[in-house]
Amino acid sequence: MTSEALISGSLSSGSSSSASSTAGWLAGLSALPHVVAGPELGPLQLAWLGDAVWELHQRLRQCHRPGRSADLHRAVVAAVRADAQALALEQLEPLLSETELDWVRRGRNRAGRGPRAGEAGVYGRATGFETMVGWLFLQNPSRLAELLDQLEENAR
Repeated sequence: MTSEALISGSLSSGSSSSASSTAGWLAGLSALPHVVAGPELGPLQLAWLGDAVWELHQRLRQCHRPGRSADLHRAVVAAVRADAQALALEQLEPLLSETELDWVRRGRNRAGRGPRAGEAGVYGRATGFETMVGWLFLQNPSRLAELLDQLEENAR
């Protein structure tokens, strides 16, 4: 199965499945070539990847809502900001394993100061969240889907 067919199949199956699972697109990732996140990928590379995964997840959530593209874009931007990511991490922390928390810590510790206008602590937590998302995307997409679905449950 090509990655294009896999993605379109995941999207179509996600739209017909229950509305409670917005992370259904992650289900088909086990068929993609597996990349090992280890010494080759450090926390900042995983955070970079995790940021892209988180944004794609937010964009897919917005695809099912009616609206102008500018409005959908603003909703995605609001969800991928550092403060929103830090809040998502706060909601998930009680559910995270020691390994997941370790990746959060590694990302947070490598975050740096962040933008001038932002709070360093918020930026660090957001980078930790992105690092964990990137690591789970590569290592355990079903666990990532479970955590993303939990965030959806918390939002209701």
